[in-house]
Amino acid sequence: MNNKHNIGLGTAAIGRPLYINIKKEIDTEQFSLFKFKQKGLKVLEEAYNNGVRYFDTSPGYGIAEQLLVNWLKTKNDSSIQVSTKWGYTYVANFDPHAKQHEVKEHSIEKLNEQWEYSKNLLPFLKVYQIHSATLDTGVLDNIDVLNRLHELKKENNITIGLTTTGDNQIEVLEKGLSVEIENEKLFQSFQCTYNILDQSISKYRDELQSLSGPFIIKEALANGRLLPNNSFPEYGKLYNYMQHLVEKYNVAPDAIALRYCIDVFPKAIVLSGANNSLHLQSNLKVKQFVLTEAEIKELTAYRVSSMLYWKERKRLNWN
Repeated sequence: MNNKHNIGLGTAAIGRPLYINIKKEIDTEQFSLFKFKQKGLKVLEEAYNNGVRYFDTSPGYGIAEQLLVNWLKTKNDSSIQVSTKWGYTYVANFDPHAKQHEVKEHSIEKLNEQWEYSKNLLPFLKVYQIHSATLDTGVLDNIDVLNRLHELKKENNITIGLTTTGDNQIEVLEKGLSVEIENEKLFQSFQCTYNILDQSISKYRDELQSLSGPFIIKEALANGRLLPNNSFPEYGKLYNYMQHLVEKYNVAPDAIALRYCIDVFPKAIVLSGANNSLHLQSNLKVKQFVLTEAEIKELTAYRVSSMLYWKERKRLNWN
């Protein structure tokens, strides 16, 4: 990859106006789909112009896939790599008052339906993932789905992966690593939650960095919880230490959180979830510094249990 700093762009925030997060300001301006599209295209272009070559999307991210398909038509750069997913459908129709934002379905029918559009991302599409694979949907035991993914891999020369979400992401990861089709491991890419607070996947560090496809880190900012705020006083000591690093390296807290992930998993692609120029430029300041071993050790000490992390995350609002 040309992007030696391992930062990719996750497109959830540019594809739909609401996401699970902590937001200090609520945009009360009347929503304009046209302006939203233009803003999303601007973020994609700015990320590209700043060296980002990995883009992660999904049909569950509103218009994100559509934006990426259209934007890629303007590019003739073989270094661009894209991953997308199947299994979630966006249903909120850009209504901020929608009671349901997405529907999950891990059926062979949904796989085939969503592939028909996602294949428009070829030849830039390199990784095709099960979106939030879980044990309860049975998708990792669905032989029709697994065989179809294997077919798509062979037909299109793409890597098959999955993303994990929830306090049992380790169990899903273990299951995914064990799945074989025609005597070869099907999943060669994983996208997992990892950050200063939830470090549960650390035990699989070596396996995740020796895959033939990319290991991708999402939620590096813990949905905003790693940006100092008054909603989580229990993280006060962590925020204070991060502020010390902020002053030392002359960057914002988001860059500290992202840099931590890069330094622990140097071969990973760490996703920025920026949805505007200001946030993107702040995220990209990870290029300017490297944390010391002592600083990494100190930040690692602030981890919490996976169960607590996800219980807390479930209480966050869509905004």
